[in-house]
Amino acid sequence: MELFSYLPGALSYWKARQANVGRSLLKGAAVALVGLASLTTLPSIAFAEYPNKVIEIVVPFAPGGGTDTISRILAQEMSKDLGQSLIIDNRPGASTMIGSKIVADSAPDGYKLLMASFAHAVNPYMNANIKYDTATAFAPVALVAKSYNILVVKADSPFKTVQDLVTYAKANPGVLNYGSFGNGTSAHLSAELFKYLTRSDITHISYKGAAPALTDLLAGQVQMVFTSVASVTGHIAAGTLRPLAVTSFERSAAFPDIPTLAEAGVPGYVSDAWYGLYAPVGTPPEVISKLNISVEKAIRSEAFKKLEKMEGLVFVPGTPEDLKAFVDSQGARWKEVISAQGIKAD
Repeated sequence: MELFSYLPGALSYWKARQANVGRSLLKGAAVALVGLASLTTLPSIAFAEYPNKVIEIVVPFAPGGGTDTISRILAQEMSKDLGQSLIIDNRPGASTMIGSKIVADSAPDGYKLLMASFAHAVNPYMNANIKYDTATAFAPVALVAKSYNILVVKADSPFKTVQDLVTYAKANPGVLNYGSFGNGTSAHLSAELFKYLTRSDITHISYKGAAPALTDLLAGQVQMVFTSVASVTGHIAAGTLRPLAVTSFERSAAFPDIPTLAEAGVPGYVSDAWYGLYAPVGTPPEVISKLNISVEKAIRSEAFKKLEKMEGLVFVPGTPEDLKAFVDSQGARWKEVISAQGIKAD
């Protein structure tokens, strides 16, 4: 009987304890949910403050070339908009793959970017041992500019026209050398397209940028160079280099007296150059958007208007998707040329 007399009290105690446990569990779950919610908002809060430190733009060429020139002006203008310094990190070599891999391996936080160019689209078709997947390692930010190359020789060169060059090259196969600012660059492929269409034999000498290639051209180590507009404007103005033709479809407004390759006697010749900004894949969309808007503001600045007028660049504000579509089309086009010519990286 005494046992049964304790049952009502024991049952009451057990029910109260269970209720307390339930309330504790609910309270713990609520705290956990609040904590989880706060964690998911931390990246947004952090990236809302982006940028809060220096941003690096990796230029996969030596200083002094067209890509370097455009990148430095872009960095100056973007720093005004973003309120943080943007610095250039020149990492030349391996047909831009050294600099590109540095960015591909970087944290996707928007603080290390890549200024890509022509080689970015063609490297996958020329290099079997590429150390990253171009299609998946990078997030497109913005197409900065489109351009073309100029075929130049020394001012005292005996070649005064494209036809002079073609005639000599055919009569003396393998004697002429041409310099480029790296395998797979627009300079390299522009020259190879020239060789293909003219059926000429000219030896390729690869450099780590436009500046060293032009140094050897001026020294007589190579006889011709296809190079970016930005890298030779000063030389043309100073009279140290002679422009023979531009690689664009139409004449440039900046150089109306220089014929296109097609006009100069190489029918069907067209070769474009371009510059595009990338971040590592996984960079948050809000950071990509902020960078894209900043690029658009920069290329509408007076500094870029001056560059456009002087060097014949066409600046192309657009979305990250526009950059992806353009580069995909470039890759498809040059894949055929590379295959037909059997062009391989050295």
